[in-house]
Amino acid sequence: MIRDYFRLVFFAASLLVGVQVPNIIDQYEKRVDAHLTEATENLAGFQNTANEFFAGNLETLIKHYQQSEDPVIRRDAESLDQIYQRTRNFQAEQIALQQPWYRVIIHLVFNRNEVLFTETLRAYTYNVPLNQQAIAWGVATGFTLTLVCELVLMLLFRLLTPRSRQKNNASKKSFSLFR
Repeated sequence: MIRDYFRLVFFAASLLVGVQVPNIIDQYEKRVDAHLTEATENLAGFQNTANEFFAGNLETLIKHYQQSEDPVIRRDAESLDQIYQRTRNFQAEQIALQQPWYRVIIHLVFNRNEVLFTETLRAYTYNVPLNQQAIAWGVATGFTLTLVCELVLMLLFRLLTPRSRQKNNASKKSFSLFR
């Protein structure tokens, strides 16, 4: 009976963790969009200059600034290049988040922007969204984690139980969360 309660509590906790996955992705996407908007706005004046004098090519404008005789302009080239690279990184991140759900998960696990992901987790607000995607994630996570826990416990039980005792108790049920 205790095992049944443990199993239910573990499944419920796993379900609640799984329900959070789409919400974390959503908040991460919003953070990427906000940073991209900010970086694009910071770049707008330079983009206008590049449009007017360099056929819209910001890289050519940056090179022009870097080759300038004026040290102030050369220093601005560094700042401009940082803003430009930051904008490109956010654009790449946004493109990665527009892929199918499984690619988004792979991206967030292996290739995410650590700074943005950390910001997202620090500002994360837990909630329980009741949409189809969240429910699917919750049930899948709950089932998977409960199954893994069950298999690990069964393996440990078999490894820690002496062989002679296992043979004598062969007719009895072995430890299992799922009966």
